[in-house]
Amino acid sequence: MAGIHFSFDNFKELMQLNIGISDRLDQNRAESFTILYCDFSGIPTEIVDASLKQILRTSDSIVNSEGDYFFVLPYTDKYGAEIVKKMFDEFFAKHLKAFLLSYPADGETAEELFSTMQDSTGLFLKNELHCLDKFSNHL
Repeated sequence: MAGIHFSFDNFKELMQLNIGISDRLDQNRAESFTILYCDFSGIPTEIVDASLKQILRTSDSIVNSEGDYFFVLPYTDKYGAEIVKKMFDEFFAKHLKAFLLSYPADGETAEELFSTMQDSTGLFLKNELHCLDKFSNHL
């Protein structure tokens, strides 16, 4: 198992694709997919890569900007994403800074989801995530 890694520059398009698929296939508008943010700062890349191969499904998408990793988990609600987060915690034997949100409950567009992620991680984790500035409506 392993997720598919995408360029960070394509993150907005990846979000729009997942929103489009969800809108087409999930007519009850439940939590169609969840975005899990994890702060892997200070963890060597080869160890992060090993965790991704062990924990993620082939249907999961990965984008990162340095140590900030974002996982798009299709057909996964927040409860399921929390299980994935706990698997990362166990793999690294420490509690990672992480946050999750779901489409459409936490945002109807890619821009709304990015803005919500920035606001929430800034408030709860003290991580500003300026890497998302180019995708969100933040000023």
